[in-house]
Parts: sequence; structure tokens; C-alpha cells
Amino acid sequence: MKLQTHAVHFDADSKLIDFVQKKANKLETFYDRIIDGEVFLKLEPGEATDNKIVEIKLNIPGNQLFAKEQEDSFEAAADRAVSALKKQLLKHKEKNSSH
Repeated sequence: MKLQTHAVHFDADSKLIDFVQKKANKLETFYDRIIDGEVFLKLEPGEATDNKIVEIKLNIPGNQLFAKEQEDSFEAAADRAVSALKKQLLKHKEKNSSH
């Protein structure tokens, strides 16, 4: 899957980008018609420890799926965002197969 990764207000290292890419690629096992996607990695300013935000937007035929998660690490946030997208993909697949 073609995935564009954007780090907002900081430079993400290649290990983090690879981690997010690998996680997102697993979504193709649930729905093989994903066109492409965008990932935004954001650091929220402030003292809070859970200031890492991962937003993932997936384009699928006729629709767009989105998940946003905030955690104390980008890896945990990416895990939760990918999990949320997996649910959305399965729901979308189920709804379309019943038609």
C-alpha cells in the first residue's frame, strides 16, 4: 500500500516510519482494495506525557476511513489507530458484501 507519512513539527526517525508502515500494511489482509493512505505524526505541546498523536487516513473505493489516537508513545498510538481502522474496514466490507 502506498502510504505517505508526515511528521508535524518534528523529524520522525526511519524506525518509527517503518513501524507505522508495517502496521498499516497489515490492514491489507482484511481489505485488499485500499488505494492509499496518509499518516500524520504529531507532538502536542504541553507537559502531558500522552502527547503523541497518530492520525491515519485511508482511501478505499467510494469512501475514506480515518482514525486518530493519542498515547504516550507513537508506537502505542499507531497500534490503536490501526486497530480502529481494522474495525472500520471489516464493517465496510461486511456492509458492502451484504448488498
